[in-house]
Amino acid sequence: MKGQGRPRGRQKRLAALFPSGGGSAGTAARTPFVVLIVVLLGSGLITLLLLNSALNQGSFELSKLEKKTDELTDEQQALQQEVDAYSAPGALERRARRLGMVPGGSPAFLLPDGTVRGRTSEATSEGAPLSTSAEPSAPGPSGHRAPSAPPVPALAGGPAPDSAALTPGEPAAAAPSPTTPGR
Repeated sequence: MKGQGRPRGRQKRLAALFPSGGGSAGTAARTPFVVLIVVLLGSGLITLLLLNSALNQGSFELSKLEKKTDELTDEQQALQQEVDAYSAPGALERRARRLGMVPGGSPAFLLPDGTVRGRTSEATSEGAPLSTSAEPSAPGPSGHRAPSAPPVPALAGGPAPDSAALTPGEPAAAAPSPTTPGR
């Protein structure tokens, strides 16, 4: 009977180290751990779900903004084409003629040395077309390109350059006097 005592003492010690499945003390110790793991897994899944839905919402918003950008780009291109059509030389000429404007006559140029190049003429409704293709003249002594009309000498105290093209029978436009009245 001595041999039977030993295994019993050993069983008691093992039973104290490893509680049996039927006891409530072992189950009570595992419950907070299991609850903690379930809460962590649940909160992780909820966080992933919220993150995924936020990314999807951002993706939808991005595609919506890209679509709006495409529409606005198309509208901007259409408006640019309209501006280009209005600023074309032919369209400008038609609108100017509708407003009663006519092309200016031939201009005269005052060169730095005081000579007048070219002769002025009146602007008429049958004026020259606005778009002409003329070859540029050779550069003058000052390096500037001047019209190819012969130079007209400027006279001190003579008629103004605008009245140089008038015929002797036409009245000259009143030129402002060099002194102001009342002084």
